[in-house]
Amino acid sequence: MQETYIDRGGVRLFARVDGVDDPKAPTVVFANSLGTNLHLWDLILPHLPKGIRIIRMDKRGHGKSDVPPAPYTMGALVSDAEAVCDAFEVRDAVFVGLSVGGLIAQGLAVKRMDIIRAVVLSNTAAKIGNQKLWQDRIDGVRAGGLESLADGVMERWFSKEFRAGPELAKWRAHLVSTADEGYIGVSAAIAGTDFYTPTSGLRLPALGIAGSEDGATPPDLVRETIDLIPGSRFELMRRVGHLPCVEAPEAYAELLNDFLKQTGHV
Repeated sequence: MQETYIDRGGVRLFARVDGVDDPKAPTVVFANSLGTNLHLWDLILPHLPKGIRIIRMDKRGHGKSDVPPAPYTMGALVSDAEAVCDAFEVRDAVFVGLSVGGLIAQGLAVKRMDIIRAVVLSNTAAKIGNQKLWQDRIDGVRAGGLESLADGVMERWFSKEFRAGPELAKWRAHLVSTADEGYIGVSAAIAGTDFYTPTSGLRLPALGIAGSEDGATPPDLVRETIDLIPGSRFELMRRVGHLPCVEAPEAYAELLNDFLKQTGHV
């Protein structure tokens, strides 16, 4: 395991490598959702294949990365991911992006086909929400902090069954610990993003994953996006919400592992 900071235009980005620390090893890069950090993926790591290099990062405004003043742009978030990948000499990786991480995946795949050979677009879309929705969220955080939105976010993130269990408190705390400015900054980036046209031009192996109980990016929205990419595959996970890697880590890892084998990555 290696942890490091990467400077991108004066913003320090926190990144971590697990598994095989070798640029020649098959590499999988993970980008997480709004209001989470790289620990979003902790539960699936034990179920991934041996012999691969796993790279995770905290996007700007989240986790241990710097929190520059809001708003941010999607171009900046994509360039941040690009800088992390270049720092680790990533080439021909499988890039797994969840929610805004999926937007970053789409943008980076269009920009740098040398970095990404295949994508997993999880609980995401080419366009998520609309300007009013995100402005209302931004105004809410400005007025009352993330705490004021937390219960509503939990309803969109998780199935009813998961919300009744003991793990919910951990993920609510995870969200509320995010810097307000970082949440606002990334919300602004999502609000300004529509990738329908660029994503429809992608020609690479792609897997879409949706959760049947996802209140943030419903299955039909995920399917509509993954269908933009010819030859792509869509998988619906039952009884899970927006973060299936948390609610059903083994089943989620199984989908990833099948995709890694199918694409010849492992």
